[in-house]
Amino acid sequence: MTWVWIIAGVMLTGAATATMFRLLAGPSTLDRLVALDTLVAVTMCAIGTWAAFSLDTTVTYSLTALALISFVGSVSVARFRVPDVDKPGISRRRR
Repeated sequence: MTWVWIIAGVMLTGAATATMFRLLAGPSTLDRLVALDTLVAVTMCAIGTWAAFSLDTTVTYSLTALALISFVGSVSVARFRVPDVDKPGISRRRR
């Protein structure tokens, strides 16, 4: 059973590393937003894995808080973001 926890930890670490690369190298704001959401999801998976490993359910409250904060943050950034680059012929007014 120990191998399951080791494999889960390695996979979560790999996912977090790949996500951090996209977060730092993302060419646009929306790419970075998706990477940040993915990083929060990986963090939530890591917390859930830790809760299953340690048989401690007190950390599951943080899962609810992370899910709520992530959702509200993603919706607000997607709603109020402005275009990254000004392109000729494209206006910035809202439709």
